[in-house]
Amino acid sequence: MLRRTRISLIFLFAAFAFFSCKSEEERLLEQARQIHSNILTLDSHTDTPLMMGNRGIDLAVKNDPHQGGGKVDFPRMKEGGLNSAFFAVFLGQGETSPEAWKIARERAYNTFEIIHKALEDNHDVAELALTPDDAYRLKEKGKKAIYIGLENAYPIGDDLSLVQKYYDLGAKYITLTHTRNNHFSDSSDDPDGPEHGGLSDMGKKLIKEMNRLGMIVDVSHISDDAFYDVLEITTLPVIASHSNARSVYEHSRNLDDDMLKVLAENGGVVQLCFLYVTELPPNPPRDSARAELRERFNNFQNLTDEQMEQARKEWYAIELNFPSQLPTVSDMIDHLDHIVNLIGIDYAGIGSDFDGGGQLEDCFDVSEMHNLTVEMLRRGYSKEDIEKIWSGNFMRVFRENYDNREI
Repeated sequence: MLRRTRISLIFLFAAFAFFSCKSEEERLLEQARQIHSNILTLDSHTDTPLMMGNRGIDLAVKNDPHQGGGKVDFPRMKEGGLNSAFFAVFLGQGETSPEAWKIARERAYNTFEIIHKALEDNHDVAELALTPDDAYRLKEKGKKAIYIGLENAYPIGDDLSLVQKYYDLGAKYITLTHTRNNHFSDSSDDPDGPEHGGLSDMGKKLIKEMNRLGMIVDVSHISDDAFYDVLEITTLPVIASHSNARSVYEHSRNLDDDMLKVLAENGGVVQLCFLYVTELPPNPPRDSARAELRERFNNFQNLTDEQMEQARKEWYAIELNFPSQLPTVSDMIDHLDHIVNLIGIDYAGIGSDFDGGGQLEDCFDVSEMHNLTVEMLRRGYSKEDIEKIWSGNFMRVFRENYDNREI
């Protein structure tokens, strides 16, 4: 009888612990949702326009991310409590020539047009945002604020007057390079190594022109030497629109501790990314399939629109056929903890890189953005801290650039 009583007590204790744990998770999620309803939330980097062109993803519809529907649309932004996002006008690196630059410009203009058309078609739920205040104004109206960033300065070519053109079309930051060196800057990932030893002379002129326009300089994707060149030249704070902490995960795309300290001295902000988060188990079949695809499509350089779309389809098919373990929200918040402990709460934000490879096991698409706030609450971040991370720090940088423009 005593043994049965002990077993019953153990069972009741386990059940109580289980339901208490569940109740705590529900409480944290409810608190996270309440916080999201009261603050501005912003994602500083998504590649969603890649899903809107040839793939024809409709942002008005709740799409399925597991069936090629992308990570972001307006119904899922509402579900995840995300008010505003930057859509990237992304251009892969091509040849350095007037003919190639002309093609890149046309592709950039086409992507701007795709974004503008989608927002016109969905004017009742979202608008193009151009100023720091627009996001707050649109939140009050119950609308999503969509900003634009230019990822890769490549389509500027040798004509710096195009920086003004892209600014007028809505681009409020420029990511100087992508995965290859261009004529402005060395990339952090170019397999051939550095070309300029940092910024080129043209790149230094680009920084000055961006400062003049109040266009934010984005240091994600550039080499370490280029990073220090930018911080020496710029008169305004910069962003790393989608990067993490190299001390937490060693990767050339992440910023080391000295770079983070210099960024803080500049008054800038590093926007934490859902890529380059942690070491994951090897996946040889997927790695081999990706390597074969890169070789077949010339490392995704100098492709026609049709070739690039075919490459994207095959890339997504590889993801489905050879699924890999994903990092978690907890893994990503480890980066936040490190940065906050190193340089303080005022220099970090969120830049998911959704639709550009960014995904977490428990924040697979924008509908699960609350989970980031749940984890921050679990670790003791206050509502004021969370508001800074979700938008306050980025908007401070945005506003300083905007208010100091010379036009």
